[in-house]
Amino acid sequence: MNNLVLSIFPGIDLLGRAFEEEGYCIVRGPDVLWGGDIKRFHPPIGIFDGVIGGPPCQFWSEAAMNMRKPEKDLLPEFERVINEAKPHWFIMENTRRVRIINVGGYFIQKILWNNRWCSDGNTGPEMNRLRCIQFGCTEDIKLYIEPALFLNPHIEWTVTATEISKGRPGHGPYSGRYKRRSVETILMLMGLPDDFFPKDNPFTLSGKGLLLGNGVPMPLGRAIAKAVKKVYACNGY
Repeated sequence: MNNLVLSIFPGIDLLGRAFEEEGYCIVRGPDVLWGGDIKRFHPPIGIFDGVIGGPPCQFWSEAAMNMRKPEKDLLPEFERVINEAKPHWFIMENTRRVRIINVGGYFIQKILWNNRWCSDGNTGPEMNRLRCIQFGCTEDIKLYIEPALFLNPHIEWTVTATEISKGRPGHGPYSGRYKRRSVETILMLMGLPDDFFPKDNPFTLSGKGLLLGNGVPMPLGRAIAKAVKKVYACNGY
């Protein structure tokens, strides 16, 4: 195993950052944010141990179910990259309604996991964010994500991509309120430092919200990366 991992649909690649913290070398594929096109990307075969990424989730989002457009579904591109790169394993994260990955030659494990369930000291992080994690491997081995010992008593609703630009009504105990928090608050909820965006960054306020809302919270990313590293260590790799 060479710890070389390809990250596709990276955006600002918070998931890739989490894997880097665990010692993986991340190679980032093309992204529309930087003028790239996944449909023109063809990875080399047999070079990467793993492939990670989250195709845009809008197609599978519960809020956008009535606005589905076939051309917006990029899950087939994720499957194509897996088939071309033929990694030993892959991780795909998306909304809980996403379909199961369809690639031959892999055992696939589906895990529904909430950011609040990730181990973060003795409590889970504040932000509530349920995601579908799919782990594919050429061998029949399973991931185990370390859960929090106690749930954090303070719950914050999910950071959304349009929170800053549009704002959206809250639900349940947050009904009547609007999801429009500051970038500083969102950075905290995503597990990122206040200076994550340097002073000379090119992004607008709405742009920062969009990038963060489409990212994987760092507690969740770290939990996934640690689980992948542990399962291979336990299996003698």
